[in-house]
Amino acid sequence: MLKNLSARLRSSEAGFSLIELLVVMIILGLLAALVGPKIFSRVPKAKQNAAKTQVEMFGQALELFRLDVGRYPSTSEGLQALRVNPGGTENWDGPYIAKEIPKDPWGHEYAYLSPGNHGDYDIMSYGLDGAEGGDKENQDIVNWKGIGQ
Repeated sequence: MLKNLSARLRSSEAGFSLIELLVVMIILGLLAALVGPKIFSRVPKAKQNAAKTQVEMFGQALELFRLDVGRYPSTSEGLQALRVNPGGTENWDGPYIAKEIPKDPWGHEYAYLSPGNHGDYDIMSYGLDGAEGGDKENQDIVNWKGIGQ
């Protein structure tokens, strides 16, 4: 009798029942349905913040380039001059950026213009649509506006 009782106790503790597994799956599904949209709604803002940070990083590297060379890279030299000596530049002491020039968070090249329309140079990411102008995810990220704008 004792043998049967201990065998029954072990078999009932051996695993989860189908009902218990279904309840856990339903709870996980409900949590995912509630939390998922909140997480995914933050992705566009995170990409914009990443682009703003990269534009600021380029600005700092361009300042170092200017201190060494005496000028900013021309439009034709582009941001690549921060990685590779464009030639004919004395005192180039780069690379000024440790890794390859990244694309913006939407996979587009950053636009660079020197002299710029808004200062010594302009750096632009055109957002999700890759075209000038727009709002929300299509909003342009530029160096002549502050980080919070």
